[in-house]
Amino acid sequence: MKILRAPQSVAAWSERLRKEGLTIGFVPTMGALHDGHRSLIRAARLRCDALVVSIFVNPTQFGPTEDLTKYPRPITHDRALCRAEGVDVCFEPTPDAMYPEGCQTIVTVPEIAHRWEGKTRPHHFAGVATVVTKLFGIVRPHVALFGQKDYQQAALIKRLVADLNLGVTIDVRPTIREKDGLAMSSRNRYLSPDDRRAATILYQSFQAGRQAIEAGAKSVSTVECIMAKMVAQESTAHIEYLALCDPASLEPLTQVKGRILLLGAIRIGSVRLIDNMLITR
Repeated sequence: MKILRAPQSVAAWSERLRKEGLTIGFVPTMGALHDGHRSLIRAARLRCDALVVSIFVNPTQFGPTEDLTKYPRPITHDRALCRAEGVDVCFEPTPDAMYPEGCQTIVTVPEIAHRWEGKTRPHHFAGVATVVTKLFGIVRPHVALFGQKDYQQAALIKRLVADLNLGVTIDVRPTIREKDGLAMSSRNRYLSPDDRRAATILYQSFQAGRQAIEAGAKSVSTVECIMAKMVAQESTAHIEYLALCDPASLEPLTQVKGRILLLGAIRIGSVRLIDNMLITR
């Protein structure tokens, strides 16, 4: 496995493989890799000739009060996982390499990024859209893989690729969960043992919402109330949002029908968790 830090080196590697007619898969990450990332890497390995994993804690997607300096960076562990999974290039740029002096361009995000996470974290998606655009320009992948856990992010990136004609196939893979249902996330390591036990309440709220829908609930507010009551059973949990949305537009639903996205964010202590569940009736 090559460890490359300079964008120019990755671009040259990619250009050489493209000239040979090889397909390039790409899994962009912020490191602290877990089995959710592993599932993306394995899926990319199966469908592509060569594979790049980027490890870059992107400063522009963190707000001023968020956890940029505390974000986990276990690079030895991450490299070992990548080697074990047959990654060809581990791209580890520095912030200065990605945002050199004089860099001014920021990608303006579409309407789909303005609700939910976009409302709670107003600078987040502009940072995501900008860094993903830059990474796609450097790596020039044929296919890029993302996890469904970050549903709104994946929807934004699909829109970005379509609107800017970036020529990358976006493959969104199912959320990988712990045995008790908690969605795997790099931030789970922040949870204390007690908070870790409490963190499953978000997934339990989705299960309660799904059961209500399958039992014939017709009112969106009724289902959202059932989900909120489930979360309220856990005293350490604080709801930021719980909603029924259209899976394509992420607009709030007014009727319980068709395909439904249960979307939520809560805090357990100081740790913020997001998750979702897609329901097709």
